[in-house]
Amino acid sequence: MQETPLPVLVHVCVTCRREGDDPEAPRQGSRLRDALVGLLPDGMTLQPVECLGNCKRSCTVALSAQGSWTYVFGDLTAESGPDVVTGARLLAHSTDGLMPWRGRPEPFKRSMIARIPPIQPLKDAAE
Repeated sequence: MQETPLPVLVHVCVTCRREGDDPEAPRQGSRLRDALVGLLPDGMTLQPVECLGNCKRSCTVALSAQGSWTYVFGDLTAESGPDVVTGARLLAHSTDGLMPWRGRPEPFKRSMIARIPPIQPLKDAAE
């Protein structure tokens, strides 16, 4: 377990809306962002985004940290804030850049959309 937690960036799609939601009501993603404002501990940064391109499985969140894999989760709700914090903490304390399966909240066990490897420096084409 990582002794000093890595800073985690939490992207929340604020345009996410579920089919059947009242078009006049605040969107699920925007409500999730609002809920996370009071939940994220120090070392976690909330970054609202206009679209994560996962409309069919909204509400969507992406978690990333320097040198770690980026995780994209869908099928969340405005009430998923505590689960997002738990997942972000797991990533923050990871020693290998991977979010461990053990300890993931249930929505994060069944709603992963993608796992994206960390960015590596590009090798010179001449090599």
